[in-house]
Amino acid sequence: MSTMLAARARQDSPDLALEKIDIPQPGPHDVLVKVAAAGLAPGMMELLKRGAFRHLPTTLGHEAAGHVVAVGEQVTRIGLGDRVRVHPNLSCGSCGYCRSDREQMCPDAAMIGHAAFGAGPAPLYAEYHDGGLAEYIRVPWWLVDRLPDAIGFDLAAKVHDLANAVRALRGAAVPLGGTLLVTAATGTMGTATVKLAPLFGVGRLILVGRSAERLAAVRELAGALPVETVATEELADDWETTGGLTRALRAIVPEGVDALTDYTPAGAGTAQALASLAMGGTMLHMGGNLAPLPLPMVAMMANMWRIVGNRSCTRTDATDVIGLLTDGTLNVDELLTHRFALADVKDAVRAMRARSEPMWMAVVNP
Repeated sequence: MSTMLAARARQDSPDLALEKIDIPQPGPHDVLVKVAAAGLAPGMMELLKRGAFRHLPTTLGHEAAGHVVAVGEQVTRIGLGDRVRVHPNLSCGSCGYCRSDREQMCPDAAMIGHAAFGAGPAPLYAEYHDGGLAEYIRVPWWLVDRLPDAIGFDLAAKVHDLANAVRALRGAAVPLGGTLLVTAATGTMGTATVKLAPLFGVGRLILVGRSAERLAAVRELAGALPVETVATEELADDWETTGGLTRALRAIVPEGVDALTDYTPAGAGTAQALASLAMGGTMLHMGGNLAPLPLPMVAMMANMWRIVGNRSCTRTDATDVIGLLTDGTLNVDELLTHRFALADVKDAVRAMRARSEPMWMAVVNP
């Protein structure tokens, strides 16, 4: 077989297309992975619409896991049959960011099967932009991690999202026993953060989402941690213009929350959640919200708030997640709520974008 099925994005269309294309051939430093599972990411279609994909047409999908079926002639550390997951972060490997565990800040930062984020030329992205929503993926050997047998491929494909939550929690710097506010708590990143929160010394969780019913389901992920919720559907209709979310949060925690991981993709929720921070609190934003913050800088100064942006995890975060999954410290099987065949990937993307039913983590199985 010389061709494969792949989910492709094109310049002239906002939608995915299923196409038969040639199976990529590994270069001297590459490995070819037969994909067993690929992750679906909520933001990929929005980034496609914004023009963040520099090389089109391309195969989407930055999360992938499977077996190595071919290796380049200069590859010695990865062998045929190895069970691996693909680490999608592309960077130069030599700048100050790359040498200090901050490769997502590299000028050449980009992701396989995803977007380019840096301002540099990103030569690796030009070579390795095709992703894992396909039957096979070609990647440089240094961007695959061997998997222990204890980690199944579906879960391995979502290590990146779990590592993003690890990076978010590290950036939020929740004090030991402190209160953490999680917005967009019923989505992929929200549920991953709730699941990981006990491992970061969080003492109490406040969860914000649209639906009270869906928040009740997420509450169960927190284990023994005290959890309180705010459903925006239960706020007054004008909450976005009258500060209703801030008032609801302050009613629960009058002194303010110690930290906030904000995954709000749009609207006033980010600013109103920020206003619920305690003196000296930290907001970590990873929602891609385009709405400007209406708060004056004097509010930041007077409250000594810290605002941290984050756009991806690092290799260290992913390695730490693999370790937690391997030794049983972390069990997230319940986060995998949806599985789709590659032939149904367009339906999967529509379901992911519509969110008409609860969807925490979704994978595609070619």
